[in-house]
Amino acid sequence: MGTVILICGKICSGKSSYAARLRAENGGILLSVDEIMLAVFGQYAGEKHDEYAARVRAYLLDKAMELAKHGYVVILDWGFWRRSDRTETREFFQKHGIACQLHVLDVSEEEWRERIARRNRAVEAGETQAYFIDDALAAKFASLYEPPTAEESDVLVQ
Repeated sequence: MGTVILICGKICSGKSSYAARLRAENGGILLSVDEIMLAVFGQYAGEKHDEYAARVRAYLLDKAMELAKHGYVVILDWGFWRRSDRTETREFFQKHGIACQLHVLDVSEEEWRERIARRNRAVEAGETQAYFIDDALAAKFASLYEPPTAEESDVLVQ
């Protein structure tokens, strides 16, 4: 049986870079909601964005379970901002007998703002396929983020 690693952190906290490093180190399989959403819808999925993202997450949960049952390390790179999402996801894998870890990326406010600015410059220059984060979107995402407790975290990355 494989393991599923949940990557948790604010948007632009370095989750995707960390997930890519884990993939290289463990020969794991990386599943990213943003990667699929951007490939299918580009920067804007409009008013249906949340609905489509929820469908992608549901699909990827089933795919992660299938892969983990075959012995793979599966890395889920989609933020896990809310405690309820983390709890439900862990319970899903526990119910199927699959080990699950929560890796939390914690960056300072200053570093977070710099990462957003760096990402936005790269998006504007066409150097990356990522979401552009304006101030309103950054504030929205920050308000949605519920920092994990020490009891929830298996690995803290600073």
